[in-house]
Amino acid sequence: MKKVFTLCTCLFFLYTLTANAQDDAAELAKKLANPIASLISVPLQNNTDYGISSFQGTRNTLNIQPVIPVSVSKNWNMITRVVLPIITQYNISAPGEKQSGLGDAVMSAFFSPKNSDKVTWGVGPALLLPIGTNDYLTTKKFGMGPTAVALKQANGWTVGGLINQLWSVAGNEDRPDVSQMFVQPFLVYNWKTGAGVGANMEWTQNWKTSSSTIWLNPTFSAVTSLGKQKTQFAVGPRINLVAPEGGKADWGWRAVLIFLFPQ
Repeated sequence: MKKVFTLCTCLFFLYTLTANAQDDAAELAKKLANPIASLISVPLQNNTDYGISSFQGTRNTLNIQPVIPVSVSKNWNMITRVVLPIITQYNISAPGEKQSGLGDAVMSAFFSPKNSDKVTWGVGPALLLPIGTNDYLTTKKFGMGPTAVALKQANGWTVGGLINQLWSVAGNEDRPDVSQMFVQPFLVYNWKTGAGVGANMEWTQNWKTSSSTIWLNPTFSAVTSLGKQKTQFAVGPRINLVAPEGGKADWGWRAVLIFLFPQ
């Protein structure tokens, strides 16, 4: 009888650990589907695109995107987000030509209420930082403008969208001015295990040239641990729906590794 009791106790303990692990994974996955969640994370998003332009070029972009929430008052958070691209491209500007280095960074700060029951939202400024290290990878313009995000989460689903608009206000007078809008609607479903499936659309509108670039990015994701480090993996194809003349890619893929630091 004692052995049976001990075995039952061990099984209950293992079940509790598994359930808690699933609860943690589900909660982390839910927060990760929310761009302005109160969660420190460092996403490494790698995009590789093939068959670009008439030269059939290739571009690889590694976006380093740290997200850091800061409590600014009893009722408000400020969520800071930076997108720092590292780019390598071949046969884009001309056959046999290669460019690599940093691209321009975009820094955003979303002010979001801590207690929003129905719809989670945030608004704030966005900055374009001309830190590109190659003439082909930078606008050489400092820009600013507004940004906003809103989303709804229920029953494992997350649906929402992010938008920003940037105008150049300073920089190299020999380079074209910037007036650019970025829109990103997204839809994600997460299971209790932390696994998920979803998609986003990334629409960049250049108002100066009246040109649009639109990507559709379906992804499959999972939350796991690398030792004690909580992480999320995501992977999926990239579909270039619309691009300026001569700039459309035949196909691409995205892989994401996110390091999580729950508070």
